[in-house]
Amino acid sequence: MSKILTIDQCRKLAKEFDIELAVLLAVKEVEAGKRGFDPATGKIIIQFEPHWFKRYSRVWVPNGVESQEPEWKAFNKAFAINAEAAMLSTSIGLMQVMGFNYKAAGFKSVHEMWDRCKESEEEQMRAGLNFIKNNPALYKAAKEKDWHTFAYHYNGAGYKALAKRLKREPYNITLGNAYAKYARQYPEAVLA
Repeated sequence: MSKILTIDQCRKLAKEFDIELAVLLAVKEVEAGKRGFDPATGKIIIQFEPHWFKRYSRVWVPNGVESQEPEWKAFNKAFAINAEAAMLSTSIGLMQVMGFNYKAAGFKSVHEMWDRCKESEEEQMRAGLNFIKNNPALYKAAKEKDWHTFAYHYNGAGYKALAKRLKREPYNITLGNAYAKYARQYPEAVLA
């Protein structure tokens, strides 16, 4: 069985979570560059967050944003210090759900979240959709295609400032553009 999420699995998940297929595909694309596993290594895509690790462990471990190799080096160093804190302090997979959100993502522990998300992109997407559905404001924003509110609740109040600092398009604009692309590609799945 392939670890890669198929369009048929996306359709099934969209129906299961009562969310438009185009919304699901837009969030998937924007959150992790369309993939949940690094094609070079096969490892799950991660973003280790040193400031969260310091909150849980009182130790600072720097990371290497934008590249999986230094992210994994930082994560492994943190894991050797405090495994639980390292997993809580890292966003994973397609949907980049932070480990500390494991309950909202539908898991009993952060260990269970990691184990399930390492299985497949379908499990990663299910975790992300649980996270969205368990946050009423986020779920409402996804259903209404209110990209600013979605970005605010998914990535934090500073999402526009971060985009400006990194000289990137703001997350809400990127989501809206991705949604429009998928709505054109899959018009039968748009709920209007």
